[in-house]
Amino acid sequence: MSVSVIIPTLDEEDWIAGAVESAFAAGAAEVIVVDGGSRDRTARFATAAGARVLLAEPMRARQLNRGAEAASNPDLIFLHADSRLPSGAAAAVEDALQSKIFGGFRLRFIEPDSKLRAAEKMINARTAITRTPWGDQGQFVRRDTLLANGGFREIAIMEDYELARRMKRAGRIAILPLTIATSGRRFLQRGIVRTAIVNWLTILRYHRGVDPEELARAYRA
Repeated sequence: MSVSVIIPTLDEEDWIAGAVESAFAAGAAEVIVVDGGSRDRTARFATAAGARVLLAEPMRARQLNRGAEAASNPDLIFLHADSRLPSGAAAAVEDALQSKIFGGFRLRFIEPDSKLRAAEKMINARTAITRTPWGDQGQFVRRDTLLANGGFREIAIMEDYELARRMKRAGRIAILPLTIATSGRRFLQRGIVRTAIVNWLTILRYHRGVDPEELARAYRA
């Protein structure tokens, strides 16, 4: 396989080993963990799981770009630390990028909560309609395509959404039938409805030109 998986992290010791292991099990030739200054054992656990660990400034967009620049393979998958790639993901991405410019996976939440089942259905429906998979859906792209288009925009929030929209304007998008598993911890902590409202308000304000730094402060409050 010729796929590198890039995982940005910040204090993810409870999740990172599983993410790395899932990437290798999915067929990745290389896993790069780009750590933004964790104070826990994230880097140690990532190394023990077989990942190459790089250090970067604590901004996810910069971490993603650092990983892309360092990757040894032509095809890239960007994975959140609390997500798990499905079996066969690397081969499916290689195949999709023969004819598509960018893509992502369907999503399901790891936790067995009925409210999350409804949320994942809405997310998958939104993705099928808009063709703009977000960061927790395992975005993938060819390395040369990403770098030629300027990489991720280095902003405090919305870098995944911005890239998906930019790639959609540039070419055809693949939404793979394979399903990535990710944690619904944010939905469960904040509440399903409140989280959905915050997400869409953040998008609306982004389109209205609100400074991403202000968006990030409001989102994380």
